Amino acid sequence: MNLARRLCAEGVGSLLLSATVIGSGIMAERLAGGNVAVALLANTAATVAVLAVLIGMLGPVSGAHFNPAVSLVQLVRGQLSARDTLIYGIVQIIGCALGAVLAHAMFELPLLQASTHVRAGPAQWLSEMVATGGLLLVIMSCSTPAMASWRVAAWIGAAYWFTASTSFANPAITLGRALSDTFAGIRPIDAPAFVAAQGVGALAGFYLGKMLFERPQTSPDPERIEGKRLTTPTQTP
Repeated sequence: MNLARRLCAEGVGSLLLSATVIGSGIMAERLAGGNVAVALLANTAATVAVLAVLIGMLGPVSGAHFNPAVSLVQLVRGQLSARDTLIYGIVQIIGCALGAVLAHAMFELPLLQASTHVRAGPAQWLSEMVATGGLLLVIMSCSTPAMASWRVAAWIGAAYWFTASTSFANPAITLGRALSDTFAGIRPIDAPAFVAAQGVGALAGFYLGKMLFERPQTSPDPERIEGKRLTTPTQTP
């Protein structure tokens, strides 16, 4: 698949994911009448749905990363070049930032904002490590985009509720959410610690996934190879 097409898929996917996370948070907060649990439930449902659709739709095109942490792990696994990893990350961040602007436009809010939603402290950072580590572990257990579409969506949906941070698990979406002073937002000053925690979690999830799911490569049997060589018709006696 050519790079331009893959980048288009990553950009569109990141934009729609960010717009859904932020836009559904705005809608949920408006309709929930101050009930934060109901608002979070609605935000979760929309995020789970869009993740399943985007991964199933764009996974065959670009891998459907939408997440620099995922792209970085794919680099470590040898599935993505260093150049492509860098470009993927830039496109993902731009896409998530534009998704925030799109969500604001759809709800007639100021397009450019800075969040004032405080998300800081060891519990929040540990939550992001767990959420991102689990995400990478789930991804490494998947062999097809169809499998990843429901497993990843289910993990994020669950992590919205069992982590104190509500599972950002994505540096690009973290930066996008920092640009929205709404239900899903995070203060820009809190974002770097979230991104650092996500990086640590991603590497932990990668190494655990490698141990659990990657089969060790075995060397071919030299005698079997030699036997095949001797019986090959083009081999001279």
